[in-house]
Amino acid sequence: MLDFRVDTFLEVCRQMNYTKAAQVLALTQPAVSQHIRWLEEQYQVQLFTYANKRLALTPEGEQLRNMALTMKQDTQTLKNGFHQPGPLAHKLVMGVTPTVGMYLVPKQLARYHARWPQSPITVKVANTRTLCAALDEGELDFAIVEGYYDRTRYEALPYLTDPYLAVCASGYTFAKQPKKLSDLLGQTLIVREIGSGNREIIRRALSRENLAVEDFHSLIEVNDMNVLKELLLLGCGVGFLYQAAARPELLQKKLRVIALEDFKESYNITFLWRKGSQFAERYRALYPKFLPQQIQAERLLANSAQSAEELEK
Repeated sequence: MLDFRVDTFLEVCRQMNYTKAAQVLALTQPAVSQHIRWLEEQYQVQLFTYANKRLALTPEGEQLRNMALTMKQDTQTLKNGFHQPGPLAHKLVMGVTPTVGMYLVPKQLARYHARWPQSPITVKVANTRTLCAALDEGELDFAIVEGYYDRTRYEALPYLTDPYLAVCASGYTFAKQPKKLSDLLGQTLIVREIGSGNREIIRRALSRENLAVEDFHSLIEVNDMNVLKELLLLGCGVGFLYQAAARPELLQKKLRVIALEDFKESYNITFLWRKGSQFAERYRALYPKFLPQQIQAERLLANSAQSAEELEK
């Protein structure tokens, strides 16, 4: 069980303000300061610095924060396990980004449910930033996310590498057929919200060309993948989607790929959990159960070929 002063430390990390942390915790500010001093004395390090009226974590403070977040998640997982013997021991609490939730894991979840029908399954669908925060707070066991995440905080296994495509409605017309990313700037960009993997991938691709999302003629920002795709289908603008997300509409010729000479992107979708978790082996065991079927088949064939080679030697 985490010391109550560690909870105070984590709240100060969230707020980066002693007064706000005290309000959230229903403590006095001197009490919060006392908790932080006690931890600094225990570990013989300085946890925060204060400069230009701003609080910041020291490297040692960041290390303690990462350790404490992992301990908090493990404590919650262990607590849940104590009260869930038998079939309930297979309870799942996981997070997925919208693309993963809509196109990549439903069949795997159905198989898991068929194997353990009495085990409750909780799936949180949100953007990458929100899911990582939920992992930090111990609200999720693991998550499958798209785009970028802090590699220092999480252990990760590759889930899927998928092409990232510029797309528009099949009937969408351009005054001049675009050949480069910059040729799209005169269009309306339909994009996910800040914090989503979708948005971050576009932002980074544009930044390499010294461009920004705000350089488009106009923006439509939505936090739901279904709405984004519907707006694309209605011809409201252009957008960027993982191939897995665009495949049904591309096959039905409702969407088409905008071929760009300087945009050849493939990005990773990743299975991850808090680094240092004592439940890492459980997550590693769950990982293959949630891989897309085509990858499971490819790995099975690869393993079979490897076994055959070993027998021949």
